[in-house]
Amino acid sequence: MSRYDITKTNRAVERLIETTENPRHLYMLHAYNRHRYLEMAGRYEEIFAPEMTVEKPVYHFNMLGKSITVEGTEAVRGLYHAWKETAQCVFYSDDEKLAVSDDMIVSTSFIYQQTPGVILAAEGLPVDPDATYLVKTAEHMIWPYDNGRLVGEDVWEYDETAREFIQLDPADVLTVEQSAKLLEPLIKPLPEHNPFLA
Repeated sequence: MSRYDITKTNRAVERLIETTENPRHLYMLHAYNRHRYLEMAGRYEEIFAPEMTVEKPVYHFNMLGKSITVEGTEAVRGLYHAWKETAQCVFYSDDEKLAVSDDMIVSTSFIYQQTPGVILAAEGLPVDPDATYLVKTAEHMIWPYDNGRLVGEDVWEYDETAREFIQLDPADVLTVEQSAKLLEPLIKPLPEHNPFLA
């Protein structure tokens, strides 16, 4: 059995929700929690609900030695679609630390993203293209918000020495369908009242 448990990926978020009293911060944390669970379950279309994400989100990534900007709803939707098709939407976090303000959520953690070896091999990495890996990276993230709606994501790998490519036993590879079933009980609707609009 795998030591990775996708139902624990958001545990730091849920702990912070339990101790947060500021209604704006609490609303944003619920939105962040919902977004990540939807993403990992492959239910990315729900992320683009007008109460969750702005009309023209912008994502910036600086990962694995590459800088990429993904701009606009269709481009971001395409990214999520590709991750779902390859089960790269499955990821785990470890040692996540969070901070929240009225305008953003900041996170630092180790992320383990499930990735087919064929994708890594195409990037010139010395891996088995027939295997599946967890790509471990040390990440900082800033998620800016506007009135409780996600504006985008700024994600960067801050310590390349922490990077690992962990080959998974086939029995430990999680399908999107399995992930969705595990996460379905944890995916909660947003709070009915958005305190930013009061």
